[in-house]
Formats: sequence, structure tokens, C-alpha cells
Amino acid sequence: MRRTVDVQGVLAGDRRALARALTEVENDSKVGREVLDVLFPHSGNAHLVGVTGSPGAGKSSLVNQMTRLLRTPDRGEPKKVAIVAVDPSSPFTGGAILGDRIRMRDITEDEGVFIRSMASRGHLGGIARTTSGLVRVLDAAGFDIILIETVGAGQSEVDIARLAHTTIVVEAPGMGDDIQAIKAGILEIADILVVNKADHPLADNTLRALTASLEFARPDHVSALERFHHRELAFEPVKVKKGNQEKEMAWIPPVFKTISTEGVGIEAVVEAIDKHAKFLREHGQWHLRDAARLQEELNELLMAAFAAEWRKKVDQQRIEAVLGEVLERKLSPIHAVEKLLR
Repeated sequence: MRRTVDVQGVLAGDRRALARALTEVENDSKVGREVLDVLFPHSGNAHLVGVTGSPGAGKSSLVNQMTRLLRTPDRGEPKKVAIVAVDPSSPFTGGAILGDRIRMRDITEDEGVFIRSMASRGHLGGIARTTSGLVRVLDAAGFDIILIETVGAGQSEVDIARLAHTTIVVEAPGMGDDIQAIKAGILEIADILVVNKADHPLADNTLRALTASLEFARPDHVSALERFHHRELAFEPVKVKKGNQEKEMAWIPPVFKTISTEGVGIEAVVEAIDKHAKFLREHGQWHLRDAARLQEELNELLMAAFAAEWRKKVDQQRIEAVLGEVLERKLSPIHAVEKLLR
């Protein structure tokens, strides 16, 4: 019996149909790929917000508090919020605890909130290979904001910046942040910086280190993130004339102190998210980030398709023979690839 997904139910926001669609997409099944294809024209409306940072920095607690605030009527029409929480998979069993729901249990009963936990399944970079697909389904289902909480892999966790419109980097005091603050990678992808656990004695030191690092790197940082998003594009970032000079539109990442377990400082972070979305739209960056993300996805799909097609055409015994030569140190990996491609 062929599995099916109620696509119209997904578009109408039916939670059971949505859960079924997400499962098929996460499993990368044929049905899941069909669902993504049908839902694609209905996507592209949600604000995608990535939340990344070191393990233990308080990402889940921060996401929980931001969601509560986004759902508060005091800020106008409550936003429909979806949360995708990525947990690390065991390298031995492939399993994952998926424990982020424990920290978010006070919002699970809200009908305007949908939480989906998923395992990284060995994918590096902080998110799972199918995370972008899950986000597209939730986008088509009508959620206004999609919060994507990453594994927390450290400064190499930059895949989220390719997926999200707005990237929040969460740091915590007492974790070597005065050194981390001057390292490349995780800091450079931040649109918003948050020093969580601000009641810690070393919180001010962390805040100063991050602020000083941003000030020091400002001449290069203001356009570095846009170059990161646009490096694959065939056209230039949007520029504006100021006097006789052309300057790239620059967003300076603000730095905030929060105590997420107590809800302290969350309002400022949520306001910064709104301001960043407005900035991206007003200066043409929203479209460019979407274009860069879709082009990155297209590149990955093309590479996977070419690899699959190549495997069909090359005899498995030939691959094993060449691999044997590599293992015997008769052939280098570079020459092995050249031989197999010939």
C-alpha cells in the first residue's frame, strides 16, 4: 500500500497531516520528495531564525522564552511559531535523545506553536541534511516565524547561516568566550549576539570581549556576512550611493545580555529580530539570502544526482580495485579519482 500525505491538510495547518509530511521529508522518502515539490510554490513567506552556539549556552531556554513572547498579544497579533530543534545523533547507534521538548514543555500546549525535534543523523555543521526540507514544509503550512535550534557544535557550525534569514549566536560566560570571541567562524555568522546566563560573575567580561571583538573587526565584518551569503551568486550584493561613494548595506550585530531561565532581556532580542527582518527587506537583502540558499540547495542536489549517475555507469569491481591500490599506497586519492573518472 502506497503511503500518502494530505498536502491540502498541510496547507490548512492540520497538525496530523503536517507531522506526517515532516516524517516523510526527514526520512528523505519518495513521498517526502513529492511533498516538497508540491509545497515549494507555497513557501518563501516565513522568517527563518537560526539559534546557534556552544553546548550548554542556553539555546533551548532562549528559544522557549522568545516563543512565549512572540505569542503574547501585547505585541500585536501573535505570531504563529514553529520550532525545529536539531539534536546530535550517536555515532554508534545513530539514535538521539531529542530532549529539547523537555525545556519547552510550557509552550507545547499552545495551538499556535509547533515543535519538531530531529536528529542530526551524522551530518556535520549543526543541522541535519533534511532540515531545510522540514523548514520548507513548515513555511508552506503558514508559520510566520520558524526558529531553528542547532546542535551546538562550536565555531565550525556555520550551515545555519546559509539556511536562516537571521542568525542568533548564543554565548555563555565562563566557557572561554574571551578567546572564542576573537576566533573566526561562529562569531562572523552572527546577525545578533546574545550573552546568556548574564547573572554569572563573568558575564560582563564576556560581553566586553564580544563587543571589543566586533569593534575591532567592524571594517571587515560589516560586509563579511553578506559576502558569505552571496559568494555563490552570479550577481552583486545590493549597494547604495552615499555622496559620491557606493557602500554595501551593512547590519551591525547588536549584543544583548539575557537570563533565559528567568525571561530577562528577551524583549530586546525579539525586537532585534523584527528590526533585522525589516532591514533585510528594506535593503534588498531578504531576496538575496533566499536566492543564495536556493542556489546552495540546487548545487547540493546536482552533486548528489551526478554522483548517483556516475555510480550507475562505473562497475563496482573497478571502484574496489582502485580502492585496493589506494590502500596499498600504490595510488594517491587524487590520482584514484582521476583514474575512476577516466
